[in-house]
Amino acid sequence: MSSTEDSTGVEQTSPGAGRRPSLGSLEALSLGRYAGVIVALIVVAAVLTITQSTFLTWDNMKNIIAANSVILILGLGATFVVITAGIDLSTASLMTACSMMLAIAFKSGWALVPAVVLALAFGAAAGWGNGFLIAKGRISFLAVTLGALSIWQSFSLVVQEGQTVSVFSASAFKPIHELVTNDIGPIPLLLIFDVALLLIFGGVLRYTTFGRSLFAIGSNEEAARLSGINVSRVLILVYTIAGLAAGLACLVSVGRLTAGSPTPDPNLLLTVLAAVLIGGTSFTGGIGGVAGTAIGVVFLGVIQNGLTLSNVSSFWQGIVSGSILIIAVGLGVLREKGWSIRRARGANAAVTEGPVR
Repeated sequence: MSSTEDSTGVEQTSPGAGRRPSLGSLEALSLGRYAGVIVALIVVAAVLTITQSTFLTWDNMKNIIAANSVILILGLGATFVVITAGIDLSTASLMTACSMMLAIAFKSGWALVPAVVLALAFGAAAGWGNGFLIAKGRISFLAVTLGALSIWQSFSLVVQEGQTVSVFSASAFKPIHELVTNDIGPIPLLLIFDVALLLIFGGVLRYTTFGRSLFAIGSNEEAARLSGINVSRVLILVYTIAGLAAGLACLVSVGRLTAGSPTPDPNLLLTVLAAVLIGGTSFTGGIGGVAGTAIGVVFLGVIQNGLTLSNVSSFWQGIVSGSILIIAVGLGVLREKGWSIRRARGANAAVTEGPVR
């Protein structure tokens, strides 16, 4: 039996290989996964508070929320995938394709509900296709999602010959624009939307058999299969959820831009993966949670906001995101080695002491 962590960072026991160590202080260990990024977040926020007078204003906080909502939503879907020891490289380009479909529907006179359903169904169907090829076709997730990335990038350009589709004048678009821009008192509606999605995704990971299956598959896919988990079905559903997240993210993207843009943000995928890994989800699978992803999104959002307030060129933002991603993966490797060392020491100690008489 191996230990895996749920969405709150508390470890659970799941069937799988013994590569996850059994430690005495599980809660301290899981808090340690977040401690580094939380401390770094506090330090960065303190520096920005001192150097930038507008940083702590509520208007600036709302800017951070609006600028990072898409990253959070995509990150929730990506967390599910990474927990199973996979990566979906197509999520950003798929969101762009969903945005184009949504914008075209609004421009063609569709009502709100059919247009939204179209975008969500488009994303979920594309994700299902990825999952089917990976789970049933036994094709590498890297090959499938990299191919899908190229497909949806080209689709977004071809569908309207590279033209941006404006939806500002479409009456059915108004509720989505209000979701992104309006507040309830001082609280942005978008923040409520993001928190609701965070709770839903976290609840699925913590309280459902499906959520526990993700950790089992990420820890050891063969052991999960032998324990009775339908690995193929779970993987197909995981990538479908990632596609659905792309559809949800496109609502926010179109709502902010008041248009469907055929060109994805070149740093979006990198930022999403960086947020997931910074939040403590292991790139080798079996460990992670959406709470950590949310912390990672906030951390990256504060850094990006700080660069903007400090008038640092946007050209540097990709360098910062890439560097942080490498550091996050490196820390994950060190964490894995630390667990292995502790486990080996524990085993040696048990052998040395012998059975208690």
